[in-house]
Amino acid sequence: MALPKVSRDLGKILQEIKLFAAERGHEYVLPEHMLYMLMGNDRVRTLVENTGADPEKIIGDVEEFFSTKLERFEHQHQPVESLSFSRIINGALARAVSSEKGVMDVTDILVAILEQDKSYAKYILNKAGIDHYAAIKEISWGDYGPDEEEADEKDEDGETVEKESASDTGKKSHAKFLNQFAVNLSVQALNGKIDPIIGRKKELLRVMQALNRRKKNNPLLVGEPGVGKTAIVEGLALQIAGDKVPDRLKKLDIWALDMGSIIAGTKYRGEFEDRLKKIVNEIKQMKNVILFIDELHTVVGAGAVSSGSLDASNILKPALNSGEIRCIGATTYEDYKNHILKDKAFSRRFQKIDVSEPNEADTIAIIEGLKPYYQEHFGVTFSKKAVETAVKLAIRHINDRFLPDKAIDVIDEAGAKNTLKDKGRRKIITVREIEEVVAEMANVPATKVSTTDVSVLKNLEDNLKTVIFGQNDAVHKVARAIKISRAGIGSKNKPTGSFLFCGPTGCGKTELAKQLAVQLGIKFIRFDMSEYAEKHTISKLIGSPPGYVGFEQSGLLTEALIKTPHAVLLMDEIEKAHADVYNILLQIMDYGTLTDNNGRKADFRSSILIMTSNVGAREMDANAIGFGPEGPGQAGDTTKAIERFFTPEFRNRLDAILHFNTLDMMLIRRIVLKFTEQLAEELKAKKVTLSIDKKAVEWFAVNGFDRKMGARPLERIIRDNIQEKLADEILFGKLVGGGEVKVYVKKGAIELQVKGT
Repeated sequence: MALPKVSRDLGKILQEIKLFAAERGHEYVLPEHMLYMLMGNDRVRTLVENTGADPEKIIGDVEEFFSTKLERFEHQHQPVESLSFSRIINGALARAVSSEKGVMDVTDILVAILEQDKSYAKYILNKAGIDHYAAIKEISWGDYGPDEEEADEKDEDGETVEKESASDTGKKSHAKFLNQFAVNLSVQALNGKIDPIIGRKKELLRVMQALNRRKKNNPLLVGEPGVGKTAIVEGLALQIAGDKVPDRLKKLDIWALDMGSIIAGTKYRGEFEDRLKKIVNEIKQMKNVILFIDELHTVVGAGAVSSGSLDASNILKPALNSGEIRCIGATTYEDYKNHILKDKAFSRRFQKIDVSEPNEADTIAIIEGLKPYYQEHFGVTFSKKAVETAVKLAIRHINDRFLPDKAIDVIDEAGAKNTLKDKGRRKIITVREIEEVVAEMANVPATKVSTTDVSVLKNLEDNLKTVIFGQNDAVHKVARAIKISRAGIGSKNKPTGSFLFCGPTGCGKTELAKQLAVQLGIKFIRFDMSEYAEKHTISKLIGSPPGYVGFEQSGLLTEALIKTPHAVLLMDEIEKAHADVYNILLQIMDYGTLTDNNGRKADFRSSILIMTSNVGAREMDANAIGFGPEGPGQAGDTTKAIERFFTPEFRNRLDAILHFNTLDMMLIRRIVLKFTEQLAEELKAKKVTLSIDKKAVEWFAVNGFDRKMGARPLERIIRDNIQEKLADEILFGKLVGGGEVKVYVKKGAIELQVKGT
């Protein structure tokens, strides 16, 4: 945008003002010098007189300021422009730019003086009865503009540029304010600056249908960030540019309004409303404009400086209701609920259109359509497998964002990373590059990102058996259910698996859930169901209903699964939860979805639902003789206890009810070795080697095992007898620089032999 020219009157003042200050013996050029010079201009004097002020009185007050407030210097250099004087010039320039007059004039300087916070010149004008509002009002109603010939623009060589024809000027003037505060998407579409839209035919049809209404012809696109709301509007602009819309929508222009630029620079009450009103009136006159407001919730409350002033939504309401202007809005579900729905009069003028997240197949099609643009930009080729991998890994590992945005970002990031390489720059982006990028974006180890998880599934059962002891049947059934789901031959609308783990405490129920998440490389989410024993606590899981405290906050369960749909979800000690929690679980196990208080759906179809319970443990304990595996009647009694506690509709929706065995002494020895091996692995980082003899293992197994408590006491006894003793040695003793530790039994107690390096 070209800067405004300086009018002849103002140019003359600017040339003479330094000479005027020098003649007065002043060291700086001040706003008061400018005010004095302005009072000598005929148009400014007329303006001042029309406001009821006396120009001569103002001149007298400025003279008094010069004689009483400024020191006079007889011999000095040329005066320097003060900071306040520069602010006035910049303020006048900004005003000329915003009004698109093309010329900065003496009236702009006068208004700029009145906009200064601390200025004696402003004080003199206010004292004379001229404030900012009075000056603006008089300038708006009066004819104080520069002479017509002063508006002639000149090129860089000083030659006068030929004026535009009357017809061209008329066309441009129609969109004067839209050109300043909005972007014409239709022009961008014609110039090839908008990417094509793939799919979304249903949403596009709904938008066109709403725009064709006689009244309230204002569609509102509501969806999560990144699902493609703005892309739908850009797609409509492309279809209009390509003449692929109904006759009633042809020859329309879509203008994207920038609310930030409208608000920017509006210091005083009425300026924002004036700008927006002019835009609305301009759209009414043009009649071929569709207004697009992204982040529509910013309109509610925008521009209001007090409870008595209008915000943008109130200015738009009459025109939106009558159909005089057509407006497309876009916002998220959260902002729609928190801002737009609270203004019922505003929200009813829009037709809500839900924009859901595309599925995996649709996202792949979208990226395949956009792929040529990214290939041209980066000078590479993306293989088809790379595109599919980008979508799958984005779904699995980038959980706080939505498709297709997060998958497109993976493609974009992979191309950008490749271009930065000096050596090894590839011409074809493959699966490997995509995996590296996703690992960086999701902040997970690269080994966990690989899509080639066939080997993981193949060895899942064996790997679990190496860390979970004595529960082979439970491990087998869990692994089998996951393989069925990953093979794509299970139910598509249910979780990957729904299991109820039953058994005494300390037998490995929770540990199996944790190790399953580790082996699959997905997140482990745990809920302690003892916290949900009361009826009202169900709101913690799915959110509070409208009118209750905390309605604005999402539920813990739904929020966790919306952010992390690929997870092992553990509901520990499910029997302690209130009965209403089971009703929620019925829906999850049947349909794989759960709707929160905000209307958002959490997807459980990629999660593994595990519930643990101690129901039946008492029967198992009563029937158990010694440490052997369960007998024929033991499981039967446990099953009866489970049937008494859990309803048939709950049990029928489970993939399996898994009975965990009581641990025997042989298994306890293996668990002791597991715990000590984990401790030895941790000590390696401290350069400490740990070894334990067979008698020490047997001592821990005998003293750390409790048939009722399972393996839980083992952790405590290992901590008390090994870890606590080692802590002082590592921090202050022989193991500060590393060393060796041997664990053995002496006189019926655990002893440590410590050697430092």
